[in-house]
Amino acid sequence: MSETVMELPILYSKANSKKRREAREQYIKKQQGLCCFCNKDLNDEPSELMEKYPINKKLFPIGMFKNPVHLHHCHDTDLTIGAVHAYCNAVLWQYIGE
Repeated sequence: MSETVMELPILYSKANSKKRREAREQYIKKQQGLCCFCNKDLNDEPSELMEKYPINKKLFPIGMFKNPVHLHHCHDTDLTIGAVHAYCNAVLWQYIGE
């Protein structure tokens, strides 16, 4: 069976959960399993450099950290950027505003 390849990036807000999951999986392959923010393996913990960014979990939706890998997107353009660790995604939200 041939694998369908979607054109990336996608509009995050226009995609349902299935399409977001497919995009996240495609980004993981495209990124060779590495986080697009800290460049560490998505199956492992984020880079030790992330420890300098303490996260206030009260700022985030309940369940934000339930899934270890997130589909990162730009809040200005709504376009997806890549797959990131949940913690890296939180750093981007809390400190960088993405």
